[in-house]
Amino acid sequence: MNAIQPRRLAPFAVLVTLGVLLLPVAARPAAEAASTSASAQDVMIDVSNRLFAALDHNRVAIRRNPQAVYPLVDELVFPHFDVDYATQLVLAQHWREATPEQRQRFVQAFYHALLRTYGSALADATADRLKVLPFRGDASAPQAIVRTQVTRSSGEVVPVEYRLHRTPEGWKAYDVIIEGISYVRNYRADLDAEISAKGLDAVIRRIETQGLTPVRGESRGP
Repeated sequence: MNAIQPRRLAPFAVLVTLGVLLLPVAARPAAEAASTSASAQDVMIDVSNRLFAALDHNRVAIRRNPQAVYPLVDELVFPHFDVDYATQLVLAQHWREATPEQRQRFVQAFYHALLRTYGSALADATADRLKVLPFRGDASAPQAIVRTQVTRSSGEVVPVEYRLHRTPEGWKAYDVIIEGISYVRNYRADLDAEISAKGLDAVIRRIETQGLTPVRGESRGP
């Protein structure tokens, strides 16, 4: 699989900065965007406004200590990221074969590993590199794709799409597609072979102690 993992556009980094890079928009009440009737784009824009404001307020501290961004991600982003669903998609058939304890351990290990791996990208995130494109599709459908374009420092424009689905708590993101490459599919391919060879418990222990192997592919700057 010829995946691409740009240094500043790593899939999870894009996901956790889903609002940081969005175009500025007119303010709307947070309660409105958080409601189950809000559109997928409304939810992402609301998260973006609040997260970008928090990053600006804590920019110096985050650059000094990238781990300072973790509480912001927990508070502002992860309520809108369906980590359980994303994890099920990543594990695929291994999820069905796993015990409840293994599922819980994997979800926690996967989440914390992603945060450690990509959270530091927020330290230098700016609001001038991403453009949200007009929504296409059925607004009443249970799933939605929010399409954006990220401009690298070289001037190259990169398509980035967020996949969301409607839940009882509102819209939640579960996948990011960069230049046609899905982070869910990449991690599923990477982990499937390792789980088949070593077993799920061994892979969980490795992720807990060593983190995730980055998505396969070349590394390029933004």
